[in-house]
Amino acid sequence: MKVLVVGANGRVGSLLVDKLVQNGHFVYAGSRRENLASHSSDVRHVRIDLLASPEEMAENMFDAEAIFFVAGSRGKDLLKIDLNGAVKVMRAAESKNIKRFIMLSSVFSLDQDRWNESFLKDITDYNIAKHFADQWLIHHTKLDYTIIQPGVLREIPGSGKINVNIDYPAENAIENVVDTLAQSLQEPATIGKVITMSDGITPIKDALRNL
Repeated sequence: MKVLVVGANGRVGSLLVDKLVQNGHFVYAGSRRENLASHSSDVRHVRIDLLASPEEMAENMFDAEAIFFVAGSRGKDLLKIDLNGAVKVMRAAESKNIKRFIMLSSVFSLDQDRWNESFLKDITDYNIAKHFADQWLIHHTKLDYTIIQPGVLREIPGSGKINVNIDYPAENAIENVVDTLAQSLQEPATIGKVITMSDGITPIKDALRNL
């Protein structure tokens, strides 16, 4: 497939671009910095500015067939980037008739009753932004969405194994999150699903296929 990764220069996005290419996809690597170098002929960097209008974004989506939204402001501009930036990408996708949309979110962002738990108290503002972005995707679009909700991300080796639909947040190797995002594109069972996850015991492909 031809796939757009929004947030391609981030710590998740850069690894996701590489993984999708390994899986045989052509990737439009979207970020505000359009002139990033690539060593692969299967990657084209495109300018996706989350502060721009949906119409401007749509112009640079070209012939993408699926979109991954993995961008984030790291707490610097939650409303304009993490929330409204995501919504504008959804609107642009619909204007281009791009149906498949895979969103990286935050564990339990849709369950406000859990935000006072010790693990989540420090990221309440982030969860508010992701909450409303996720709600928009679910209730105000007709996109074939998947929402991946990991807990804290760690720069540790990935095991290739996860738990899904978890009851308590736990750490996630970034590699495992990237592999889960990429595999979601291959698994029809993930469409229309909100998937909480952590590092675990089930191979990623099996965990997603058996949702």
